[in-house]
Amino acid sequence: MKRHDEPEPKLTAAETAKVAWYVARMAKRGIAARNSPTGDVYQDDLKKRVERILDGARRREEKAARKK
Repeated sequence: MKRHDEPEPKLTAAETAKVAWYVARMAKRGIAARNSPTGDVYQDDLKKRVERILDGARRREEKAARKK
């Protein structure tokens, strides 16, 4: 879940690429939902993966800040 009180962390190039990949897959599933007769497509798995990447970036920033 997105934490609104925490700022977005700086992402590395690899993290940015992974997030972009997952967002593109969410968009693809969104298009599939529009063309689906029921209109519902599960996207929570991709949202959780993006959140996991953001959490890792937050932990990395906190760890770097403690070392300073």
